[in-house]
Amino acid sequence: MILESVTQLSFIPKRIVSLVPSQTELLHYLGLEAETAGITKFCIHPKEWFDTKTRIGGTKTIDIKRIRQLDPDLIIANKEENVKDQVDELAKYFNVWVTDVNNVANALHMIHDIGTLTGKLTAAQKLVTAIQSGFAKLQTTNHQLKTAYLIWKEPYMTIGGDTFIHDILQQCGLQNIFANQTRYPEVSVAALQNIKPQLIILSSEPYPFKQQHIDELQQQLPGTVIILADGEMFSWYGSRMLLIPQYLNTLLSDINRLLVHTATI
Repeated sequence: MILESVTQLSFIPKRIVSLVPSQTELLHYLGLEAETAGITKFCIHPKEWFDTKTRIGGTKTIDIKRIRQLDPDLIIANKEENVKDQVDELAKYFNVWVTDVNNVANALHMIHDIGTLTGKLTAAQKLVTAIQSGFAKLQTTNHQLKTAYLIWKEPYMTIGGDTFIHDILQQCGLQNIFANQTRYPEVSVAALQNIKPQLIILSSEPYPFKQQHIDELQQQLPGTVIILADGEMFSWYGSRMLLIPQYLNTLLSDINRLLVHTATI
C-alpha cells in the first residue's frame, strides 16, 4: 500500500528499495547499509553501493519483477522522479512511501520522515540541523540577476517556479525568469534573446552541458554571462544538501567575477 503517514508503518524496515538517487544517498548517510537491498541504475552515490547493490532498473523504468524477488518491506519513491502507474503497481504488493520535494523546506521534512520510517530519527534530526546551519551561511547575490537555468538541449528546457531547482536559485538571490511556468518547459534561443537574461546556468545533468555549449550560446547571446554548474548541487535533495551552500558560494563568486569581466569588455 501507499503509506499516507509515517505512523502507518508499525515496524522498522529491514529490506528497503530506493527508487530515487538522492534518497539512496540519504539512506547511506543514515547508516542503512544492511537494510538497503535495491537501488536504481542512476543511484551513483555512494560508489560502493552502485558497485554492489542490486539495481532494479531506472527511475522511470522500474523492474517490478526484480523488486518482487528482493521482497522489500519498504519502497521509497518520489512523485516527480518515478512513474505513478509503476508505483501504484508496486503498492499492490509492498509498503511504499512517496516523497514530494519542491523546495528546501520539503526536503528537510522528507529527511525527517525517512529518519522516522527507518528508525534513524536522531541522525535525521542532526542532519536537518546541519543543513539549516549551512544554508544560513549561504551568500546571496545583490544583483537579483535575471537567470535561466537550462537542463536539456534539443530542445532546450528550463525550470519553472514549482521545482526544487527554482528554490535553490531563490536561496542564492537569483531571479528565475521562468518562475511563472511549471515544471520543465521548453524554451527557444529566440525566446531567450527576447527576454535577455543576464545569466544562463547550464546544468551538468540530466543533459551533460560542456564548454562547447557555452560557446554556441554565447554567439547568440553575447551580452549574457553563461556558466556551467554541477546539477547535483541544484537538484539532489537529501544529505547532499550539506555540500550545497559552500558550492553555491563558490559559484556565486565565479558569477560575480564574470559579470565584472563582461562589463569591462
